[in-house]
Amino acid sequence: MNENSVQKLSTKQKSFFEGLKKAYGKEPLPSFEIIAKEFGFKHKNSVWQYFKKLKEFELIKEKNGKFFINPECFGAILFTSAVRAGFATVAEDSIEKRVSLDENFDLNNPSVFMFTVSGDSMVNAGIFDGDKVIVKKTSQAKDGDIVLAYVDNGYTLKTFRKKNTENGVKIWLQPENPEYPIIEPKEILTIFGVATGIARQL
Repeated sequence: MNENSVQKLSTKQKSFFEGLKKAYGKEPLPSFEIIAKEFGFKHKNSVWQYFKKLKEFELIKEKNGKFFINPECFGAILFTSAVRAGFATVAEDSIEKRVSLDENFDLNNPSVFMFTVSGDSMVNAGIFDGDKVIVKKTSQAKDGDIVLAYVDNGYTLKTFRKKNTENGVKIWLQPENPEYPIIEPKEILTIFGVATGIARQL
């Protein structure tokens, strides 16, 4: 299944399919009777006719007697050609597949969470005030990881630094903005997670 399968549908079939996605998402699809009633069809057979075409193009899958929309149909469209910082050349762009940010960043995993950044101490790492940072819970970090940590008396997002010295291992948190000082833990340093991505609304 790829995005071209959707393009092969008729206008009515596309509208029906997009309606299913919007109404039910990744959940098991309800009975034909329920869909017929909610979509304004007089007979459930009309729903089955649409389903047959969607199954033909693998836009709908059947498992354990239940229908699901193919998971590959969700997410943002990924184009095979790179996007230049200039005028778009539509003819050179081709759709490759849909990309689900939920799956790419494992957002449904209970060990993954997001929080909103406040401040500009990480701007040189491309993280700005108001950005939402995706974090995977872990108590371990390696040198260079961007971590969410509790240090001495508060939480902070910084680059984790670790170096072997003559006096032992030195650990500190490095801001990615020269206007801020490095943080050397005096009493407590607890790593809560490692940043795996950011989301920004333009």
